[in-house]
Amino acid sequence: MIPSPTTNLTDGQVFDAVGIGAGPFNLGFAALATGAPDLRVAVFDAADDFTWHPGMMLPGTHLQVPFMADLVTLADPSNEHSFLNYLKASGRLYAFYIRENFYALRREYSDYLRWAAHRLDSVRFGHTVTDVTHEDGSYRVTVQTPAGARTVRALNLVLGTGTQPWVPDTVDPVALATGDAFHTSEYAHRRAQLADRHRIAVVGSGQSAAEVVADLLENWVDTPHEETGEPRELVWMTRSPRFFPLEYTKLTLEMTSPEYIDHFHGLPTSRRDALGAAQKGLYKGINADLIDHIHELMYVRDVESAPGRVRLMAATSLDTLTSRVDGLRLNVHNDDDGGAHALDVDTTVLATGYGYREPGFLTGIEDRIRRLPDRRFDVDREYSVGVHSDVLVQNAELHTHGFTAPDLGMGAYRNSVIINRIASREVYPVEQRIAYQEFGSPKPAARTADQYDDAAPATAPAETGATPRQEATR
Repeated sequence: MIPSPTTNLTDGQVFDAVGIGAGPFNLGFAALATGAPDLRVAVFDAADDFTWHPGMMLPGTHLQVPFMADLVTLADPSNEHSFLNYLKASGRLYAFYIRENFYALRREYSDYLRWAAHRLDSVRFGHTVTDVTHEDGSYRVTVQTPAGARTVRALNLVLGTGTQPWVPDTVDPVALATGDAFHTSEYAHRRAQLADRHRIAVVGSGQSAAEVVADLLENWVDTPHEETGEPRELVWMTRSPRFFPLEYTKLTLEMTSPEYIDHFHGLPTSRRDALGAAQKGLYKGINADLIDHIHELMYVRDVESAPGRVRLMAATSLDTLTSRVDGLRLNVHNDDDGGAHALDVDTTVLATGYGYREPGFLTGIEDRIRRLPDRRFDVDREYSVGVHSDVLVQNAELHTHGFTAPDLGMGAYRNSVIINRIASREVYPVEQRIAYQEFGSPKPAARTADQYDDAAPATAPAETGATPRQEATR
C-alpha cells in the first residue's frame, strides 16, 4: 500500500483542479503543479498503489522514447521529480551514464513513476471517484476513500483515466473466461501457464506482439513439451500488410511538435480521421532493432535445425476465434488473395491494442461536455472538452490532436498547456515552434494598423485591378 498523504481528505475541501486517474500523464500534471504552489491540486486513483503495464514487464524490454520523456523534464528540467533525480536517489546515475543508452528499461521506468507517485502529496491512491455533478459554480466530486465517502469541490477537472485493453468482438467470450485467450496486458502474469501448451498464436503486430513473440522464440517454442516431448508450434499473424517498423526518423519525429498539433487540429474532422488511420505506423510500429532480433532468432533456429515450428503471417485477418473441447479454433483469411483457412491452437495471445472508454461518472455532467456529431469528445486546441473550458483531457484526443496524444514525450508539453490554462498565467513557457519543416499551407503574415497606414495610396495600380486592401495584404 502506498504511504498515506500527510493530510486526510475532508468534506467540502476546495481544489483548483482535481485529476482523476494517476497514470503517467496525470502524475506529470501533479509533479508540474508543484511549480505553482498557489494551485490547490488533488489527483485520485482507484488502485491501491501505482502500477504501469505490469503484464508486459518482460526482462530487458525498454521504452520506445528517450528517458527525457519523463514526467517533467521537457517542461521543467530542474523539477525534483525528474528521471535523472530518480536515478541519483536510487544510486544508479553513474551506471546509467556509463550505459550510454537513452532508452530506460520498462521496469526501471515503472519504478521511477512509482517513486514519483510516492513523493507527491497531491496524489491519493485507493480513492475512487464515483460521481461528479456541477453545482454553485464548481464540480462536486464524490470520492470513496479508505476512510469512507468524501465530497470535495473542484473548479476544474483533468481526466486521466487512461485507455483499456481492447479485444475484438470476433473473440469467443468463453475463450477469454477460460484463459485460453488473453490480452497481452496479462502476458507476464500468465506466462508460466504456457509451459504445457503445444500451439500458441499471437494476433497483432505492434511492439507488444513482437515482444511476446521474441520471448516465446527464446524460451518456449524449441523446448519439447514436458509430458509428450512433441515439438511446439508458434503462429504470429497480423492483418497489417507487413510487420511495420516504428517510424523513428528525425523529420518524422518533428511531427511530435506543437506546430503539427496546430496543423492537425485545424483540419476538418474527416481529414483528421483519414490521417489518423494512415499514421498508425508512427506510434504502433515495432522497434527496428526488435524486428532485426526476431529475424536473427529465426535465422539461428534455421541453422541449428531447431525442433519447433514457427509461422509468420501478415495480411491475415481474424474472422472468428471460438472455444472447443480441445483448444481454440481461429478462422482467418488472407487479405490479399481472399483465401480462408482454420488454425487450431491451445492458446491465443491477443495483441489487439487499447481503446479509450469514457468514465461512467461523466453522465452527471454530460451537459457540460462538448461533443462532435459522432459523440466523440470535441477537444479544443488546449485540451478542454468542457463547454466552459473547465474539463480537460489527457490521452483522449487522438482524433483531434493526432498521434501525439499517447506519446510520453508530449506529456510534459500538454501538462504545461493545461497548468497555464488553469492558472490563467504562464507557469511554464510553452514552445510554439520546434520543427525545421512547415506543416500545411503558408499563412498570410498579419499586418499592424501602422503597416496598413503606410500602404500604397487608395488608388489601385491599373495593371493589377486590385483594391487597396487586397494589394496591402498579399
